[in-house]
Amino acid sequence: MVLPNAIKGYVRAIDTMNRVVGYAAMYLVFGIMAILLYSTISNNLFTPQQWTLETAQFAMVAYYLLGGGYTIQTDDHVRMDLLYSRWSNRTKAMIDAVTVLFLLTYLVMLLYGGLSSTEYALKYGEQSYSSWAPYMAPIKIIMVVGIVLMLLQITATFFRNLAEAVGDPLP
Repeated sequence: MVLPNAIKGYVRAIDTMNRVVGYAAMYLVFGIMAILLYSTISNNLFTPQQWTLETAQFAMVAYYLLGGGYTIQTDDHVRMDLLYSRWSNRTKAMIDAVTVLFLLTYLVMLLYGGLSSTEYALKYGEQSYSSWAPYMAPIKIIMVVGIVLMLLQITATFFRNLAEAVGDPLP
């Protein structure tokens, strides 16, 4: 069985998109470090800033979720490796093609909750309960985008595993 060219094109497009977003998300760590450095300096030399810790937390959420699709693509995620390393590439692909469905289910439920939460934040102008009280909609939108990117990458990974399992690996 050979996968159709449309599916191969989908896998290439999603891989490229998540690679670009993942590389961009990698640089958020420098923003997080700058925010935390400023927070440390301002706490010791000036008046403590209310916004720094929460901004660093929001940047970390963006870093984690926007980099999720790229992490899945490069197979750098955590895997329980009791038997996996002993299997052939084809057996690994067959097992991955089945187990990816569990992750797909989880991400769909996460997306449903994320969309509901984002809708609420936009509709009611939800703000954080901190003294700084930033609006929550921007980070929730980023959260939904990150989940969608992971869903797209999981689907592409499923097709890649399926192609490997049937003996026609994708480049």
